[in-house]
Amino acid sequence: MDKPIVCYLGPRGTFTEQALYTQPDLVEMTHVRFGSIVEVLKAVETGGIDYGFAAIENMIEGSVNATIDTLAFDAELLIQREVVININLNLLVQPGVRPEEIKHVRSFPMAYAQCRQYLVNELPWASIEATNSTADAARELAESKRRDTAAIAPPRAAEVYELETLVPNIEDHPDNQTRFVLVSNQGISAPTGHDKTSIVVFQRADQPGSLISILQEFAARRINLTKLVSRPTRSALGDYCFLIDCEGHIANEVVGDALRSLHQQRHVVKFLGSYPSTYGTTEEQENNRVVTGESDIWLAELRAQILSAD
Repeated sequence: MDKPIVCYLGPRGTFTEQALYTQPDLVEMTHVRFGSIVEVLKAVETGGIDYGFAAIENMIEGSVNATIDTLAFDAELLIQREVVININLNLLVQPGVRPEEIKHVRSFPMAYAQCRQYLVNELPWASIEATNSTADAARELAESKRRDTAAIAPPRAAEVYELETLVPNIEDHPDNQTRFVLVSNQGISAPTGHDKTSIVVFQRADQPGSLISILQEFAARRINLTKLVSRPTRSALGDYCFLIDCEGHIANEVVGDALRSLHQQRHVVKFLGSYPSTYGTTEEQENNRVVTGESDIWLAELRAQILSAD
C-alpha cells in the first residue's frame, strides 16, 4: 500500500520540518513541501493529500493568522494533534568563518526580530537582510558559499545544508515555543482523557452581550479556556469571530453540552477538532484516561437505575 502523504511549509530545514521530525509516524510518511501555509491547508482540503502540518501559534509573536484564517473561513479541516517545540535560533556560516568576517546577516524578519539583542551587541556592523524564510536564508547561504554572510536559522537547517553553527541559541527569549497542528479533511481523534477542543464561534452582531453569552457557557460548566483570539469576519467593520481552545473532548458530556447550548443560541459554531493536548506528562495522560473510564462506568451505572416512564 502507498504511504500516507503529509505536506508542510518548505523548503527543507524550516521550523515546521523540525517539529514534524519529532513525530515518528509523520517522518515515515511521504513528504510534500509547499511555499505557503495556505497552499498546505488547501492541498489537504481538496483530498489529494492526507495530512497537513502547519504552525498556528508562537509564544512571542502570537497567532499565525494564515493558519487561523484558513481554518476559520476558507477550508473544512479537522485538527488531529498538536505539536509544541522550543524555538532555538542559531547563527549559521560557511565552515571556518570567524565573527569579524560577517558583514551581512540574512533571515526571515520574524526570526531576526527575536534576536535583536544579540545582533546589536555582537554584530552591530552587519547589515540585516530579509529572506522568505529561515530555511531560505540557510539554503541561499549554502548555495552562494559566501564567507561574509551569516544566516539565522533553526538547528535542522544546519544539518540539511551542511553549514557550521557559529553561535547557538542567539534568540532573546530562550523559552520561546511554537505550536503546530496536524490537520486532515475527515475524522475526529479518539478521546484520551487529556484533550483539547478547538472551535470558531461567530458572535451575533445584533445581540448585545454576545461575547459574554459565549464565555458564560464555558464558565458555567467550569471548562477551562486555553486560548481566546478574535478575528475579523471580513464581512463588516466591527464584526468579529472568536477562536476558542478549551480543555476536554467533544465526546465528554460537559464539552458537548456547552457546544450544543451555543448552537441553540443560534451562534454559528465551526468545529475545528478535538485532539490530544501536548501539556502534561505521559503518566498524567494515562491517569486521566483511567479516571475518565471509571467516571463513565459510574455514570452509566447511575443511568441504568432510571425508571421507565411506562
